[in-house]
Parts: sequence; C-alpha cells; structure tokens
Amino acid sequence: MTDLPFDDTTDFEDADRGFLGALVPAVVRAADGRVVWDNDAYGFLAADCPDTARPSLWRQARLCARQGLYEVAERVYQVRGLDLSNMTLVEGERGVIVIDPLISAETAAAALALYREHRGDRPVTGLVYTHSHGDHFGGARGVLPPGSEEGVPVIAPAGFLEHAVSENVYAGNAMTRRAMFMYGDRLPKAPDGQIGAGLGMTTSTGTITLVPPTVDVTRTGQEETVDGVRIVFQLTPGTEAPAEMNFLFPGLRALCLAENATHTMHNILTLRGAVVRDARIWARYLDEAIEYFHGRYDVAFASHHWPTWGHDNVVAFLSEQRDLYAYLHDQTLRRLNDGLTGTEIAEELRLPPALERRWHARGYCGSLNHNVKAVYQRYLGWFDGNVAHLWEHPPVAQAQRYVEVAGGGEAALAKARGYADSGDLRFAATLLNHVVFADPSNRAAREALAGVYRQLGHGAENGPWRNFYLAAAGELLDGPGTVLLDAATPGMTAALTTAMLLDSIAIRIDGPRAWDEALTIDLVLTDERLRYRVTLRHGALTHRSFPAGDAPRSPAGLTLTLTRPQLLGLLAGQALDTVRHEGDPGLLPRLFALVTTPERAFPVVTP
Repeated sequence: MTDLPFDDTTDFEDADRGFLGALVPAVVRAADGRVVWDNDAYGFLAADCPDTARPSLWRQARLCARQGLYEVAERVYQVRGLDLSNMTLVEGERGVIVIDPLISAETAAAALALYREHRGDRPVTGLVYTHSHGDHFGGARGVLPPGSEEGVPVIAPAGFLEHAVSENVYAGNAMTRRAMFMYGDRLPKAPDGQIGAGLGMTTSTGTITLVPPTVDVTRTGQEETVDGVRIVFQLTPGTEAPAEMNFLFPGLRALCLAENATHTMHNILTLRGAVVRDARIWARYLDEAIEYFHGRYDVAFASHHWPTWGHDNVVAFLSEQRDLYAYLHDQTLRRLNDGLTGTEIAEELRLPPALERRWHARGYCGSLNHNVKAVYQRYLGWFDGNVAHLWEHPPVAQAQRYVEVAGGGEAALAKARGYADSGDLRFAATLLNHVVFADPSNRAAREALAGVYRQLGHGAENGPWRNFYLAAAGELLDGPGTVLLDAATPGMTAALTTAMLLDSIAIRIDGPRAWDEALTIDLVLTDERLRYRVTLRHGALTHRSFPAGDAPRSPAGLTLTLTRPQLLGLLAGQALDTVRHEGDPGLLPRLFALVTTPERAFPVVTP
C-alpha cells in the first residue's frame, strides 16, 4: 500500500465540505424501538488503522462514515451517513424534491427531519428514483406517507418497476441472504469486524416500501419541470442497474450521476446476485455524459459518497471512470479470445498504474477479480469450456470424494492446516471447505476454516469480500442467524402490478407437488377493468389478461369478481367470502396449498 497517495486529502476535504449539522445520536429506531441504523457504532474509525484491516479500506470507511446534512450547491443538499446510500434534496418554489429515499422508511424519515431542522419544514413536492436498486427507493414512505402522494410526481427511468421487482421480489430471498454477507449488517462493528461496505457503511434494517412511479423517463433529452425546477435526463440502461439515469439541474448547475460514477470501482456482478451488468455500455454512457452535459454544471453528486466540485475535476473523474470500465471489459475479452478462462484472466489482469493509484478506481465495492469473472460470465456463461466441469458432482458429494482422496477427514484437516501455516490461505480455504461439507459435524474443521476466513477477511481491500469472509466465519462457529424468509414485504407487494403479483405466486409454486394439478381461476378486477385468467398445468402457473367484458373461450373453475385491494386481502389470508365468486371455491385453497416459502434461507457456508 506504500505506493498509494495517502498524503492526498482531497477526498476528506470534499467529504466535509458544506457540512451543516449531524443527527445526534446517529441512531434510528423503528416504531417498536428496534434499532434499524446506528452510525455511532463506527466511532472506532477515528483511531489509526489496526493490523486487522487494510489501510486503504480503513481510509474508505472513514470517509463513508461521515454523517449529516451537507450543502452541495445553492438549493441542493445531501444527507449522508444515515443509510448505505445518500438522500439528496433539491429546493423548489414551494417545497423540496427528494432524490433516492434510502432503504428504509425510518431512515428516510430521519433524513428528511434532519433537513427540515436546518432548512425549514418544506413539503415534499417531487420524488425521483435514480435507479431500480432497493437502497434508492425502499424508504419512499418515509418521505411520502400514505395519502400524501396526491399531486406529487414520482419520476423513474423506464423499466424501473419491472427491474425493482425482479431483483427484490422474484429472487428476493436468495439476494437477501447474500446481502447479509455482502454488507455484514449482522457483524459486530469493530476494528476486527465490519468496517464498511465500500459504497457506504452497511444497510439499514427498517421497513422497505415503494411508491410506484407516475412519470417514466424514456429517452435522453427528456425534460421535466418539478416544483419550478427544470431537470434534463440522460437514460443509461444496463449500466450499474438495468434501469438507471443521470440528470442535470441546469438552473442550479448541478449534475446527478446516480450510481454510474462513484468513489470506488463498482460491481459488474454484485456478490449479492443480480443481472450481469454491461461494462462496455457503462463506459459508453459515461463518455456520453461527458459530452452531453459539458459546460452546464459546476458540481457532480451521486447516490453514494461525496460530490466532486469544479467542472474540469468532474470531467477528469468521469473520464477515468469511463476508462476503468472500458479497460476491464476490453482486456477481459482480449484474453478470453486467447483461450483463458475467467479465473485465469482474473488472476493475471491488472489496471494501468495511473488508474491503480486513483482512489476512486480502487476495488472497495466491486473488485477487479470478481468483475473480470462477471465479464466472462456475460459473454460465455458459467461453463469454462473444460468438459470435466460440465457435469460435476454437487458440493457435498464432491467434498466427500475429495476428502476420501486426501486420506480421510483427519488427514485432509492436517494437510489444510499445513497450507494455512505456509501462507497459502486460498487453498487452505478450498480444502477445509471440502472437509466441512463432507462432515458438517467436524468442529475442528469448522474452527480451522473460520480462522482462515478471518485472515482472508482482515487482508481484503474490498468491503464485501471482508464482510463475506467474516460473516462466513461467524456462521461456521455459531450457525446461521435469523433471516428474512420472504423478501416481498407488504410495502413492496402493494406497489406491484397485478401481473407481477401473479408472477410472484408462480415462482413460489412447489412444482413436483403440482405436477398432477389442473385448475383455472379467473380474476375479474373491476377497478382495472381487466380479467386475469390464471392456469395451473404441469406444475407451471401461467396467466393472461384481456378486457373484463370479453368472454373467455372456456369457463373457469372459479371466477372471482373483486377489486385490487380485495385481491391483496386474499393473498394476505382473508376469507374468500369477502368477494363475489362463482364456481368451485375450493380451487383457491388448493392453489394456495401449493405455494411454498423456504423453511430456511439458502445456504452459503454450510450444507
């Protein structure tokens, strides 16, 4: 780390610039008193970096832990350090426009209260979602409580709702489980524990909500005026999120970069899971932003981290971010076409020295290693072309065979300890992982693997890698903690379209149990004036919609005539007799009996 410019304090000066006041204490609680955010827990970062952390990651954590309300430009403010992400507030003629209302309603409400403490009790007159990730919309009801959204435009990039649902509902359970590891929200905040996540400190654990968009941004150059404030949009789909956008406030000379350019190398494939991102198009949209907005701003801010002031400084920042993703993409493709696998490319590829020394290009959230593998995956998928990897045994069966080849559990454990003692922690982890999967009751192997994971975590520059290693070590010794079994929270479910609700039921059908079921249910939504025909055949639940007055070609076994709120009530367990129905009322319980929720989270560490 001696080659990094630790004497450059520009980021610290920018992170402190415009400070107006902090939340004291920096603790946010839910209505039941449960703590959902505690930024004061990171007070230990004021000390020098210990030997349980990489100095570079410690530096990033100290920057991200800064908390409070900051003035970015005239009429533009940010609340930072009250969640993983930032909430930005732009003052209009009557009130304030909120950009990205954090993860939880509780932290968003606290952020808005902090703003109002210093800037007055302005009403929320607009809401903007920069992109479709939960840390940028989950706190919506904290700034727009139910009943207050009338007349308030909610602006989002085209495709926002579809992609927000696909990440947070369709694959929500698996992503929630992985996110616990990636952000380390259950880890102790300590010099040898969780010290941040690269993008921010960690995730809040409050109430996730969603107010559906009312205005879609469908093209670059689209302009909207909200509360007297003119906004010019650049659509950037497929970059950091499938639906994302940058935008300019021309009258305020301020540019919002969403999460397309932050003070870290970002993820091409986040470790919590997501659709693989396109590094090539990401670089091109950054280049487009340089040209499209040129000369029209004096400051750029993003959904994480601190702003960059000065037009030329922003151009340099965006240019380096562009080159970072372009180089990562192109060099991975070059070596891929030379015949290397993703793992081989990740082992050899390095950034140009000039980029390696730039703090904002360091791998605090994304890493060069796993981003290279993501680019490979985008083009060639999981298979590396080696036919021996085409039909391997699953983890437990494979582990049992590896341990047998090694001479049994005790012999494998001894060999793994030898590798660890010699400094080869990576192979020690691989071998110990086989020993644990072959015999989960082997306490000595679990303790040895936990020790290796702690060493790997303490040596990681990447925040999510550190958190994954340390969280895995904890689970090996103490078992998995309490997890969220259904990521479709009431606040999310209420915002889904009816088609999305039916899709979310379809992915919860226990297919083998439903193989021999055959049923058809019609849902006539009077407030939508649509009929949804839901069909279960061969374990697959499908649906189609058509105008409510159209007569279907064949009768349904059960027809329900109801409103959307009544449908939500049925899904929540209300009795069928609350709605008008014709046909066999037993079909609905039969269908619901086939809908399953996992009894436990998806395993990451142990079988």
